[in-house]
Amino acid sequence: MIFTKDYLNRTLCDVLEDMRKCDLTKNYSPMLGLIEEAQIMGNKMEAGLNDKRDVKHYKDKLKKLQKEYKKLYAKKEALKEELENE
Repeated sequence: MIFTKDYLNRTLCDVLEDMRKCDLTKNYSPMLGLIEEAQIMGNKMEAGLNDKRDVKHYKDKLKKLQKEYKKLYAKKEALKEELENE
């Protein structure tokens, strides 16, 4: 299958432009398909934004857990050393 330049990296703006062309020619037969395509693209963008937010949240959580781990590890080493000295 050969892809044309128009469909290789199709954007939401391309879909909206096609909708405008439909209105210009008063040919509304492809409109439902274009609306569906625009909705899919919008959903993908929303999902991408949510994924980025989730990654930031988990990075922050990881930093907190690493700090907590370091404190607990240091405490464990101190207790181990205290037991060895008794």
